[in-house]
Amino acid sequence: MPITLDTLKPLQGEVRKVLVTGGSGFIGQHVAEELFERGMDPVIYDRQRRADPVFETILGDIRDGDSVTEAVAHVDAVIHLAGVLGTQETIDNPRPAAATNVLGGLNVFQAVRQYKVPAVYICVGNHWMENSYSITKTAAERFARMFNQEHGTQIAIMRVLNAYGPGQGLPYPWGPSKVRKIMPTFIAQALSGQPISVYGDGTQVMDMVYVEDVARGLVDGLTADHTVTHEIGTGRATTVNEIAETILSIVGGGTIEHVPMRRGEPPKSTVLAASPHPAATTTLEDGTKHAVDYFGEILG
Repeated sequence: MPITLDTLKPLQGEVRKVLVTGGSGFIGQHVAEELFERGMDPVIYDRQRRADPVFETILGDIRDGDSVTEAVAHVDAVIHLAGVLGTQETIDNPRPAAATNVLGGLNVFQAVRQYKVPAVYICVGNHWMENSYSITKTAAERFARMFNQEHGTQIAIMRVLNAYGPGQGLPYPWGPSKVRKIMPTFIAQALSGQPISVYGDGTQVMDMVYVEDVARGLVDGLTADHTVTHEIGTGRATTVNEIAETILSIVGGGTIEHVPMRRGEPPKSTVLAASPHPAATTTLEDGTKHAVDYFGEILG
């Protein structure tokens, strides 16, 4: 049966505390803001503190089981976002992804089991791809399902499709991110007057979901049915070529170049939600405009 916020353990104060692992990251920042807007008190758990911390922050690493357990002991729910990202970036050395995504995930699941608090776990839409990121995130998804079945935990499994929007990291040479995500990379190339580099023939199908919609869907997960797997996506099939063309139409022109497929991602793949999530209401055109405006300010 789905849980409700009324079923969570009693509070000492008026505001319910929710631990957000990876809360200083791209999606985590938006989730924390969404929690706050709904009257809850986000507690950020991350290896780094934001330069402008707004919410209570615990510096910690999910690979440290004692640290995770101590953090969970003082909250009423957990949204677990922390992880090692990257498709081609994690193939040569999969150990960091395995240590963080699998073993770190187990630390979180053990802690929510111990303190009997509900949790939300973010996993991936491309769960079937053979790269370190997809493999490790999906292994943790299966562990979450095992915990629910065998230990009675209430971990909502939320497969998030391709999130994008303000706050996403820019890759080299425009920013410090080591992972080249499609939207910030394409926008940075277009705004810099460079051709947009599309892997393969660009017919790969993606489901682009705006980050604020993702945050709403993840917070909704606190009251979602934990016995089924949920998808947070638009259900709109969009090719990589169409994403590039949408960006070029917004920035006012440019070109597209096709480059070899990156490792870990098969050509002509389709990663698409079976149906739209109720929170995924932002159109690709509107979301891309917001992203272009955001990155335009950063790049000057």
